[in-house]
Amino acid sequence: MKNNIALGALLIIASELALLFTGMIIKQISADVPLEQIIFFRNAMGLALLMPWLYRKGINRLYTKRISMHILRGVVGVSAMVCMFYAWGHLPLAQAALLKQTSPLFIPIIAYFWLQERIGKKTIIALFIGFLGVALIIDPDAQQSDFNLAIILAIVGAILAGVAKTSIRKMRDTETPGRIVFYFALIGTLVSIIPAMLAWVELSWQQLAYLAGIALFSTIGQLLLSKAYGLAPAGQLGPYTYTSVAFAALFGWLIWSEVLVINTWIGIIIIIIAGILAMTDRAKH
Repeated sequence: MKNNIALGALLIIASELALLFTGMIIKQISADVPLEQIIFFRNAMGLALLMPWLYRKGINRLYTKRISMHILRGVVGVSAMVCMFYAWGHLPLAQAALLKQTSPLFIPIIAYFWLQERIGKKTIIALFIGFLGVALIIDPDAQQSDFNLAIILAIVGAILAGVAKTSIRKMRDTETPGRIVFYFALIGTLVSIIPAMLAWVELSWQQLAYLAGIALFSTIGQLLLSKAYGLAPAGQLGPYTYTSVAFAALFGWLIWSEVLVINTWIGIIIIIIAGILAMTDRAKH
Protein backbone atom coordinates (compact mmCIF):
# COMPACT_ATOMS: atom_id res chain seq x y z
CA MET A 1 0.00 0.00 0.00
CA LYS A 2 2.92 2.37 0.69
CA ASN A 3 4.12 1.95 -2.89
CA ASN A 4 0.61 2.75 -4.14
CA ILE A 5 0.44 5.88 -2.00
CA ALA A 6 3.88 7.01 -3.20
CA LEU A 7 2.96 6.47 -6.85
CA GLY A 8 -0.42 8.12 -6.30
CA ALA A 9 1.28 11.15 -4.73
CA LEU A 10 3.65 11.45 -7.70
CA LEU A 11 0.71 11.26 -10.11
CA ILE A 12 -1.16 13.93 -8.13
CA ILE A 13 1.85 16.25 -8.29
CA ALA A 14 2.26 15.59 -12.03
CA SER A 15 -1.46 16.22 -12.52
CA GLU A 16 -1.31 19.52 -10.66
CA LEU A 17 1.68 20.60 -12.74
CA ALA A 18 -0.21 19.81 -15.94
CA LEU A 19 -3.24 21.80 -14.75
CA LEU A 20 -0.96 24.64 -13.66
CA PHE A 21 0.57 24.75 -17.16
CA THR A 22 -3.01 25.10 -18.43
CA GLY A 23 -3.47 28.14 -16.19
CA MET A 24 -0.14 29.62 -17.27
CA ILE A 25 -1.10 29.37 -20.95
CA ILE A 26 -4.48 30.98 -20.22
CA LYS A 27 -2.72 33.81 -18.37
CA GLN A 28 -0.40 34.28 -21.36
CA ILE A 29 -3.14 34.55 -24.04
CA SER A 30 -6.14 35.93 -22.08
CA ALA A 31 -5.46 39.52 -23.17
CA ASP A 32 -5.66 38.64 -26.88
CA VAL A 33 -8.06 35.68 -27.15
CA PRO A 34 -11.67 35.98 -25.87
CA LEU A 35 -12.53 33.78 -22.91
CA GLU A 36 -15.46 32.28 -24.84
CA GLN A 37 -13.11 31.13 -27.59
CA ILE A 38 -10.63 29.64 -25.10
CA ILE A 39 -13.44 27.65 -23.44
CA PHE A 40 -14.69 26.32 -26.79
CA PHE A 41 -11.25 25.22 -28.02
CA ARG A 42 -10.44 23.60 -24.68
CA ASN A 43 -13.57 21.43 -24.95
CA ALA A 44 -13.52 20.81 -28.71
CA MET A 45 -9.85 19.85 -28.79
CA GLY A 46 -10.33 17.74 -25.65
CA LEU A 47 -13.16 15.94 -27.46
CA ALA A 48 -10.88 15.34 -30.45
CA LEU A 49 -8.24 13.83 -28.14
CA LEU A 50 -10.85 11.35 -26.89
CA MET A 51 -11.80 10.10 -30.37
CA PRO A 52 -9.10 7.37 -30.46
CA TRP A 53 -10.51 6.06 -27.15
CA LEU A 54 -14.04 6.00 -28.63
CA TYR A 55 -12.80 4.26 -31.79
CA ARG A 56 -11.00 1.62 -29.72
CA LYS A 57 -13.85 1.01 -27.26
CA GLY A 58 -16.74 1.34 -29.71
CA ILE A 59 -19.83 3.57 -29.83
CA ASN A 60 -21.69 1.22 -27.45
CA ARG A 61 -19.39 2.49 -24.71
CA LEU A 62 -21.43 5.72 -24.70
CA TYR A 63 -24.76 4.07 -23.86
CA THR A 64 -26.14 5.56 -20.64
CA LYS A 65 -29.37 5.89 -18.68
CA ARG A 66 -27.99 8.93 -16.82
CA ILE A 67 -27.96 11.48 -19.63
CA SER A 68 -29.63 14.13 -17.44
CA MET A 69 -26.82 13.80 -14.89
CA HIS A 70 -24.24 14.10 -17.67
CA ILE A 71 -25.93 17.28 -18.90
CA LEU A 72 -25.97 18.70 -15.36
CA ARG A 73 -22.32 17.84 -14.86
CA GLY A 74 -21.42 19.31 -18.27
CA VAL A 75 -23.23 22.63 -17.81
CA VAL A 76 -22.02 23.09 -14.23
CA GLY A 77 -18.49 22.03 -15.19
CA VAL A 78 -18.29 24.50 -18.07
CA SER A 79 -19.63 27.26 -15.80
CA ALA A 80 -16.87 26.43 -13.31
CA MET A 81 -14.37 26.51 -16.17
CA VAL A 82 -15.50 30.01 -17.20
CA CYS A 83 -15.01 31.29 -13.65
CA MET A 84 -11.62 29.64 -13.17
CA PHE A 85 -10.26 30.62 -16.59
CA TYR A 86 -11.19 34.25 -15.86
CA ALA A 87 -9.35 33.99 -12.54
CA TRP A 88 -6.25 32.53 -14.22
CA GLY A 89 -6.17 35.52 -16.56
CA HIS A 90 -6.66 38.23 -13.93
CA LEU A 91 -4.99 37.03 -10.69
CA PRO A 92 -1.41 36.31 -9.66
CA LEU A 93 -0.68 32.70 -10.57
CA ALA A 94 -0.33 31.44 -6.98
CA GLN A 95 -3.57 33.09 -5.90
CA ALA A 96 -5.56 31.58 -8.76
CA ALA A 97 -4.02 28.15 -8.08
CA LEU A 98 -4.89 28.40 -4.38
CA LEU A 99 -8.50 29.51 -4.89
CA LYS A 100 -9.01 26.60 -7.31
CA GLN A 101 -8.11 24.35 -4.38
CA THR A 102 -10.86 25.70 -2.09
CA SER A 103 -13.26 23.17 -3.63
CA PRO A 104 -12.72 20.63 -0.77
CA LEU A 105 -14.20 23.20 1.61
CA PHE A 106 -17.49 23.26 -0.32
CA ILE A 107 -17.89 19.60 -1.30
CA PRO A 108 -18.96 18.49 2.23
CA ILE A 109 -21.75 21.13 2.24
CA ILE A 110 -22.91 20.13 -1.25
CA ALA A 111 -22.76 16.42 -0.37
CA TYR A 112 -24.74 17.07 2.84
CA PHE A 113 -27.69 18.61 1.00
CA TRP A 114 -27.50 16.48 -2.15
CA LEU A 115 -26.28 13.07 -0.98
CA GLN A 116 -27.29 13.33 2.70
CA GLU A 117 -23.70 12.73 3.79
CA ARG A 118 -22.98 13.86 7.33
CA ILE A 119 -20.48 16.65 8.04
CA GLY A 120 -17.86 15.84 10.68
CA LYS A 121 -16.80 18.26 13.41
CA LYS A 122 -13.34 18.65 11.89
CA THR A 123 -14.93 19.62 8.58
CA ILE A 124 -17.09 22.29 10.25
CA ILE A 125 -13.98 23.74 11.89
CA ALA A 126 -12.15 23.55 8.56
CA LEU A 127 -14.93 25.52 6.84
CA PHE A 128 -14.63 28.41 9.29
CA ILE A 129 -10.83 28.39 9.05
CA GLY A 130 -10.96 28.27 5.26
CA PHE A 131 -13.35 31.18 4.94
CA LEU A 132 -11.09 33.21 7.25
CA GLY A 133 -8.24 32.53 4.82
CA VAL A 134 -10.35 33.66 1.87
CA ALA A 135 -11.26 36.86 3.74
CA LEU A 136 -7.55 37.62 4.18
CA ILE A 137 -6.91 37.20 0.45
CA ILE A 138 -9.76 39.52 -0.56
CA ASP A 139 -8.58 43.13 -0.31
CA PRO A 140 -11.52 45.51 0.32
CA ASP A 141 -9.27 48.49 -0.46
CA ALA A 142 -8.04 47.17 -3.78
CA GLN A 143 -8.03 49.85 -6.48
CA GLN A 144 -8.58 47.36 -9.30
CA SER A 145 -12.19 46.14 -9.31
CA ASP A 146 -11.16 43.32 -11.67
CA PHE A 147 -8.93 41.93 -8.93
CA ASN A 148 -11.66 41.22 -6.37
CA LEU A 149 -14.11 40.24 -9.14
CA ALA A 150 -11.61 37.58 -10.21
CA ILE A 151 -11.33 36.34 -6.60
CA ILE A 152 -15.11 36.10 -6.26
CA LEU A 153 -15.41 34.27 -9.59
CA ALA A 154 -12.62 31.89 -8.56
CA ILE A 155 -14.56 31.01 -5.39
CA VAL A 156 -17.78 30.59 -7.39
CA GLY A 157 -15.82 28.36 -9.77
CA ALA A 158 -14.59 26.25 -6.83
CA ILE A 159 -18.18 25.85 -5.60
CA LEU A 160 -19.39 24.84 -9.06
CA ALA A 161 -16.45 22.43 -9.37
CA GLY A 162 -17.58 20.93 -6.06
CA VAL A 163 -21.07 20.39 -7.52
CA ALA A 164 -19.53 18.77 -10.63
CA LYS A 165 -17.35 16.44 -8.53
CA THR A 166 -20.32 15.51 -6.35
CA SER A 167 -22.34 14.67 -9.47
CA ILE A 168 -19.54 12.30 -10.53
CA ARG A 169 -19.81 10.54 -7.17
CA LYS A 170 -23.55 10.22 -7.72
CA MET A 171 -22.96 8.56 -11.12
CA ARG A 172 -20.02 6.33 -10.24
CA ASP A 173 -22.18 3.26 -9.60
CA THR A 174 -23.16 3.02 -13.29
CA GLU A 175 -20.84 5.29 -15.31
CA THR A 176 -17.24 4.61 -16.33
CA PRO A 177 -14.58 7.38 -16.06
CA GLY A 178 -14.10 7.37 -19.84
CA ARG A 179 -17.83 7.87 -20.47
CA ILE A 180 -18.02 10.69 -17.92
CA VAL A 181 -15.04 12.51 -19.46
CA PHE A 182 -16.36 12.04 -23.01
CA TYR A 183 -19.82 13.42 -22.23
CA PHE A 184 -18.26 16.35 -20.39
CA ALA A 185 -16.15 17.25 -23.44
CA LEU A 186 -19.12 16.78 -25.79
CA ILE A 187 -21.58 18.84 -23.74
CA GLY A 188 -18.91 21.46 -23.04
CA THR A 189 -18.31 21.84 -26.79
CA LEU A 190 -22.03 22.17 -27.57
CA VAL A 191 -22.63 24.66 -24.73
CA SER A 192 -19.65 26.86 -25.63
CA ILE A 193 -19.86 26.97 -29.43
CA ILE A 194 -22.44 29.79 -29.77
CA PRO A 195 -20.75 32.17 -27.24
CA ALA A 196 -17.43 31.44 -28.98
CA MET A 197 -18.89 32.29 -32.42
CA LEU A 198 -20.29 35.58 -31.10
CA ALA A 199 -16.89 36.60 -29.69
CA TRP A 200 -14.79 35.02 -32.47
CA VAL A 201 -11.47 36.59 -33.48
CA GLU A 202 -8.95 35.42 -36.06
CA LEU A 203 -6.18 33.40 -34.42
CA SER A 204 -2.53 33.11 -35.28
CA TRP A 205 -0.79 29.74 -35.54
CA GLN A 206 0.96 30.49 -32.25
CA GLN A 207 -2.37 31.16 -30.51
CA LEU A 208 -3.81 27.93 -31.94
CA ALA A 209 -0.77 26.10 -30.57
CA TYR A 210 -1.41 27.66 -27.15
CA LEU A 211 -5.06 26.55 -27.29
CA ALA A 212 -3.99 23.02 -28.23
CA GLY A 213 -1.66 23.11 -25.23
CA ILE A 214 -4.58 24.04 -22.95
CA ALA A 215 -6.61 21.06 -24.18
CA LEU A 216 -3.63 18.71 -23.99
CA PHE A 217 -2.43 19.66 -20.51
CA SER A 218 -5.92 19.80 -19.00
CA THR A 219 -6.77 16.36 -20.45
CA ILE A 220 -3.48 14.89 -19.19
CA GLY A 221 -4.11 16.45 -15.78
CA GLN A 222 -7.58 14.91 -15.51
CA LEU A 223 -6.36 11.47 -16.61
CA LEU A 224 -3.46 11.50 -14.13
CA LEU A 225 -5.83 12.64 -11.38
CA SER A 226 -8.26 9.78 -12.11
CA LYS A 227 -5.38 7.27 -12.13
CA ALA A 228 -3.96 8.59 -8.86
CA TYR A 229 -7.24 8.32 -6.94
CA GLY A 230 -7.50 4.72 -8.11
CA LEU A 231 -4.27 3.90 -6.27
CA ALA A 232 -4.97 5.30 -2.77
CA PRO A 233 -7.73 7.01 -0.72
CA ALA A 234 -8.53 10.62 -1.57
CA GLY A 235 -7.89 11.73 2.01
CA GLN A 236 -4.29 10.54 1.81
CA LEU A 237 -3.58 11.97 -1.64
CA GLY A 238 -5.63 15.18 -1.46
CA PRO A 239 -3.04 17.25 0.46
CA TYR A 240 -0.55 16.78 -2.40
CA THR A 241 -2.83 18.84 -4.66
CA TYR A 242 -1.61 21.94 -2.81
CA THR A 243 1.87 21.52 -4.29
CA SER A 244 0.48 23.46 -7.25
CA VAL A 245 0.39 26.61 -5.10
CA ALA A 246 4.14 26.41 -4.43
CA PHE A 247 4.90 25.80 -8.11
CA ALA A 248 2.54 28.64 -9.09
CA ALA A 249 4.26 31.07 -6.71
CA LEU A 250 7.65 30.12 -8.19
CA PHE A 251 6.58 30.36 -11.86
CA GLY A 252 4.59 33.55 -11.21
CA TRP A 253 7.71 35.16 -9.75
CA LEU A 254 10.09 33.88 -12.45
CA ILE A 255 7.90 34.65 -15.49
CA TRP A 256 5.62 37.56 -14.46
CA SER A 257 7.61 39.00 -11.51
CA GLU A 258 4.60 38.48 -9.23
CA VAL A 259 5.18 39.16 -5.53
CA LEU A 260 2.42 38.37 -3.02
CA VAL A 261 1.72 40.56 0.02
CA ILE A 262 1.92 39.12 3.55
CA ASN A 263 -1.88 38.94 3.98
CA THR A 264 -2.13 36.77 0.88
CA TRP A 265 0.60 34.39 2.14
CA ILE A 266 -1.15 34.06 5.50
CA GLY A 267 -4.46 33.42 3.73
CA ILE A 268 -2.82 30.77 1.52
CA ILE A 269 -1.39 28.92 4.54
CA ILE A 270 -4.73 29.05 6.38
CA ILE A 271 -6.70 27.74 3.37
CA ILE A 272 -4.22 24.89 2.83
CA ILE A 273 -4.54 23.87 6.50
CA ALA A 274 -8.34 24.03 6.25
CA GLY A 275 -8.42 22.02 3.01
CA ILE A 276 -6.22 19.27 4.41
CA LEU A 277 -8.30 19.17 7.60
CA ALA A 278 -11.52 18.80 5.58
CA MET A 279 -10.09 16.06 3.37
CA THR A 280 -8.67 14.01 6.25
CA ASP A 281 -11.96 14.24 8.11
CA ARG A 282 -13.97 13.03 5.11
CA ALA A 283 -11.48 10.22 4.53
CA LYS A 284 -12.75 8.53 7.71
CA HIS A 285 -16.36 8.40 6.52
